[in-house]
Amino acid sequence: MNEKAKKHPLPVRQSKVAKPRAHARTPITPIGHSRLSDTLKDGGRVYQLMVESVRDYAIFMLDPNGHVASWNQGAQRIKGYTADEIIGQHFSAFYPPEDVASRKPARELKIATRVGKFEEEGIRVRKDGTLVGFAKVTRDLTERRAAQEKAIADARRVAQAETANTTKSEFLAAMSHELRTPLNAIGGYVELLNLGIGGPTTAEQKEYLGRIRKSQQHLLGIITDLLNFSRIEAGHLSYEVSPVSLGSVIESVTPMVEPAAAAKHIALKHDPSRNECVALGDRGKIDQVVLNLLSNAIKYTGAGGAITIKCAVSAKTASISVVDTGRGIPKEKLESIFEPFVQLGRSLSSAHEGMGLGLSIARDLALAMHGNLTVSSKVGVGSTFTLSLPRGASARE
Repeated sequence: MNEKAKKHPLPVRQSKVAKPRAHARTPITPIGHSRLSDTLKDGGRVYQLMVESVRDYAIFMLDPNGHVASWNQGAQRIKGYTADEIIGQHFSAFYPPEDVASRKPARELKIATRVGKFEEEGIRVRKDGTLVGFAKVTRDLTERRAAQEKAIADARRVAQAETANTTKSEFLAAMSHELRTPLNAIGGYVELLNLGIGGPTTAEQKEYLGRIRKSQQHLLGIITDLLNFSRIEAGHLSYEVSPVSLGSVIESVTPMVEPAAAAKHIALKHDPSRNECVALGDRGKIDQVVLNLLSNAIKYTGAGGAITIKCAVSAKTASISVVDTGRGIPKEKLESIFEPFVQLGRSLSSAHEGMGLGLSIARDLALAMHGNLTVSSKVGVGSTFTLSLPRGASARE
């Protein structure tokens, strides 16, 4: 017989058979009249695990005070009580009078509560007073039930999070489309005005058009970052990995930032292309990461500073480093800058605009290509950002 002692949220009750006499009939409280009837209603999955239909074994649960809280067909067949007769009664009703007198049931219940289970072989009393030999296992199911409830709660939270991520991705995709269309139209009309399609423009008007164009590009950049961040989180980005010459990446990306560097009188230097500097990755994603690193370097480097971009190889990796002479990053913030929506020195009056997603996206792209994006920095001296990727076959191999 398996007697399962279980902590249950029921009020403490006194046993109705505290001192049974030999051959005395156990007082019966119908389940409908006992407060333990809620046990069967609230038992949930744990009660189902008791295998109500099993007939070969007596399987039932006890509350912390030793009162019967559930009853299966095997228990009814072996012990002779129906569920209505026994649920709510103290399990000492199954013990011979001498065991009850020595408080053996109470000791066993205390041990089961303390160590989690109690096992023995002994004699028990049926409803009709006859004796029968039993092997008994009494277990405390409190921790098991708590673990099951926690697993269910965790699964529910994961499902809710996945639903929320899907909804967010769909919203950002729709928002991106709705905002890109008018912004692209704004950019197109600015270009037409600059070309004089609508008539001659003065120098002052050209300056205004330039500001409109800059703001339009800035907004497009924010929308692109949000959409990319959402796609990365949802795992919707695909990668076409192949050998990529990092020297060619430098040569193609550098001209994109030269006007911004020249506007701040920043010297932009890069090492000559090296044929052996070849990495495995997605060319478009690598260009995106390097462009972000160069744009950040220009943003945080003061007028008259310098930025150097170079590539290097090791036994297993090829890398691109962007070295600037900017203000540097405090040691305690070197990792936080890769967190989403974190931007150093950001304030309402800051000229460093943006969402703080660029570096977070860049590192995620690097990791997805089995590489990494790291930084070293010294306040007042400058910073070095390094994109490392698995090494590919070079032209000389």
